[in-house]
Amino acid sequence: MAWVSEAGLAAAVSNAGGLGLISAMNAGPDYLRGEIAKCRAATGGKPFGVNIMLMSPYADDVAQVVLDERVPVVATGAGMPAQYMPAWLEAGLKVVPVVPSVAIARRLERLGATAVVAEGCESGGHVGELTTMALVPQVVSALSIPVLAAGGIGDGRGIAAALMLGAQGVQLGTRFLTAKECSIHQNYKNKIMQAKDIDTIVTGRRLGHPVRALKNRFTRRFAEMELEQGVTEADLEAFGVGSLRKAAVEGDIESGSFMAGQIAGLIHDELSCEEIIQGIFAEAEALLRGAGQWLS
Repeated sequence: MAWVSEAGLAAAVSNAGGLGLISAMNAGPDYLRGEIAKCRAATGGKPFGVNIMLMSPYADDVAQVVLDERVPVVATGAGMPAQYMPAWLEAGLKVVPVVPSVAIARRLERLGATAVVAEGCESGGHVGELTTMALVPQVVSALSIPVLAAGGIGDGRGIAAALMLGAQGVQLGTRFLTAKECSIHQNYKNKIMQAKDIDTIVTGRRLGHPVRALKNRFTRRFAEMELEQGVTEADLEAFGVGSLRKAAVEGDIESGSFMAGQIAGLIHDELSCEEIIQGIFAEAEALLRGAGQWLS
């Protein structure tokens, strides 16, 4: 969640009983060190983590930062963290990669991953091909380490369903876009709260790293360009540069990439992280306690 999951939001999630993650984004090591310091100061010793997008040109640098800073948890996405894992694990860091398939999950378990996040294509941002409903139980059956579910989960019903699929926890992203502690532009929050079930689109498949975001002029034009023979991959990359920042920081309704999952259609309010976490887990607990009604 580049430009979204900064120290303030991560700290608020951790203080509310979750595990907040700082996004290392495409930023350099100095930025990340600063965010880690802010999060530590705001959480008073509570655990938090850092998410490293492995496509970042600064991946090597930030991989060293989490070692130097002894960050409790390292989450990874958009690539394989194999080259960094031995050092992280030797230092006692918990490594939790996002996985889109059983094969990748198995490989990461062999490499020593503490747990994995099985993320379905309903999620926002970078996505795979399998749905959460199909992916999670297959990963759970294939692994002996804990599996967290992600993608299309935004309320207690989703959490209860994920647990019934065998997951031992969940990762939520889109639900926290409208958190009071989330510092993104209000236009971004408004688009989430106004979204309908069919208001997301996936672009970037031609580039090999598809991304789900809300429909607007930018994403519709990107989808058109992917089908045009005269448009090169370099043209597509150039067209997308800076689009997430335009959404999250500038609130550019037309030219920004408002990354969000399909669950956006269920989000209609701005709540604190504490209210979000307490509310969805209370709902999940009530549903699970009442599950006996379906048994004869």
